[in-house]
Amino acid sequence: MTRDSQMWFWLVLAGLFFTLLYLLAPVLTPFLFAALLAYLGDPLVDRMQVHGFSRTFSVLTVFLLIIVLSLLTLLIVIPLLVQQFGSLLQQLPAILDWLHQHLAPWLQRYLDLDPAYFDLSALREQLMQSLSRIGGLAVELAAAVTHSGAVLLGWLANLLLIPVITFYLLRDWDVLVGHIRDLLPRRIEPVVSRLVHESDEILGQFIRGQLLVMVALGTVYSIGLALVGLEFALLIGMLAGLVSFVPYLGVITGVLSAGLAALFQFQDLVHLLQVLLVFSAGQLLEGMVLTPLLVGDRIGLHPVAVMFALLAGGYLFGFFGILLALPAAAVIMVLLRYSHQRYLQSVYYHAGGENGAE
Repeated sequence: MTRDSQMWFWLVLAGLFFTLLYLLAPVLTPFLFAALLAYLGDPLVDRMQVHGFSRTFSVLTVFLLIIVLSLLTLLIVIPLLVQQFGSLLQQLPAILDWLHQHLAPWLQRYLDLDPAYFDLSALREQLMQSLSRIGGLAVELAAAVTHSGAVLLGWLANLLLIPVITFYLLRDWDVLVGHIRDLLPRRIEPVVSRLVHESDEILGQFIRGQLLVMVALGTVYSIGLALVGLEFALLIGMLAGLVSFVPYLGVITGVLSAGLAALFQFQDLVHLLQVLLVFSAGQLLEGMVLTPLLVGDRIGLHPVAVMFALLAGGYLFGFFGILLALPAAAVIMVLLRYSHQRYLQSVYYHAGGENGAE
């Protein structure tokens, strides 16, 4: 097989692979969730094996830990978030009225902005119409899901499939990786293994470390805002922690939303200063303790690249694309680094330098 035919073979194979991913996205979603959980749990299993525990015991321990954390999230955290979100929706008209009566005149007076920018009456009317339809839509959706056996069975099947697939992937993760390595052509196996190892380092540091940082920051923000007495402390705190993977985006989002909520709820500057103190303490904790300890200083994924990957993945493949965005971004970045190194070592690069020197 010539070099050109090999190139076309791999291009066609890659095209078929991505076409299958697009067509099978709804079916592959639970498998991808399970693979993500297994990927996050495998280093802990390997660490337990190093300390003398058997693979079976280590897998069972990590698997039970994943199940317990998932159940706590589903049964405690998510209902509280839904409750606070529902309360926020109900209070949105009052919040818009308050913004129109208090914040808009202040901005107009000190920033000399056109009052038309702060006319929220149309937005308030649309919001009231939307809120009046939410109850009916919720009832219709619940009725549709209940009466549609296929939809209900699909949800139940996914919920049952994810832990089962996670257990088997977690148990056989190293074996599967070894089989894939053995299938590679011997000529390219060293290079591919090195690139995969670099991708795993970058992706592992980002996902495992940054996920822990996000959860820790969300917890700190939520507890701090709850001590301040903010009504939507959990919702705002977790939102700020969730978007903290982009530097400064989490604290900006949290300060703006919590600041407006504090002014609306308490209407004084004391609680606003307390909100600023909470997020200042969270930033100090992130910069001095959480990020150096959990993530390290070699993430390798630029915040802009992360945002672009998530948006592009969601636009192209929906929710399935969002789940694949960061792994794809890590692999693409490693391939670009490798291509850049090969280019700097190539005859074309050095010949161009010599011609330029002449």
